Parts: sequence; C-alpha cells; structure tokens
Amino acid sequence: MSSFASAFAGGLPIGLSAALFLLLDGRIAGISGLVAGLARPAGEGPAGGAWRTGCAFLAGLVLGPPVFALLAGGWPVMRIEASLPVLAFAGLLVGFGTRLGSGCTSGHGVCGLARLSPRSAVAVAVFLGSGMLTVALGRVLA
Repeated sequence: MSSFASAFAGGLPIGLSAALFLLLDGRIAGISGLVAGLARPAGEGPAGGAWRTGCAFLAGLVLGPPVFALLAGGWPVMRIEASLPVLAFAGLLVGFGTRLGSGCTSGHGVCGLARLSPRSAVAVAVFLGSGMLTVALGRVLA
C-alpha cells in the first residue's frame, strides 16, 4: 500500500470518528480527557454517559491493534531501542504534558485544529517543536 493510501486509510476513520463524536455528543474526542474521566465515578461529569463513553474509547484503543493484526495477517515490525525505565519516564512526561497543555494530540491536533482553535494551534506547535528538539538532542547525544 502506498504511503498516501496508508495515511488516508488510517486518518479517515480518526477524522470521521472525531467529527461524529462532536456532532452526536457535542464533545471533543480527546483521548486524555476521556481516559481521565474514567477516574470519576460513573454518572458524574458533564454528561451522564461520559464514563461509558470513556470506557468505549479505551476498549477501542486496546482492541484496535489486535484487530489490525488479525486483518493484516500479522503484527507490524517494530524496533524499540530504549530501555523500559526510559520508556516509563517518557510516558510520565507525556502524561504530565497532556495535563499541563489541557489535552493531547487527538484533542488539540485532530479536533482543535479542525475547529481553528488558537489555543490548539499553540499546543500543537509546542508538541511538534518539543518532539523535533528531542529527536535532535537524541541524535547529538547518541
């Protein structure tokens, strides 16, 4: 599959689900916000079904890769060269950043930019800039 077709096949359901979630539920499909909502008791929050929605999104995140592997005939080849402590620390930094930035790449990058949100444009610029700086520093220090 060409890189364009592959990106389109992956991006189309993401964009469609984000648009439908906004149209049908009136909320932004930001994964960090939906998952954070799972810490609240069922029925609390801005919408009564918010807890069930967060569970459904989380189930989709967990079940998506095995469904992909089933449909594609196997797992994609991945090479992770970092140690487990480095990956855990990186995960904590990402979690801290999403709380500090009031959202993640799905909320700001997919939904916020589509709504022309200035706050999301700044957040995405910081995400991308931080990522580029991290890669550049990693290459220099390696």
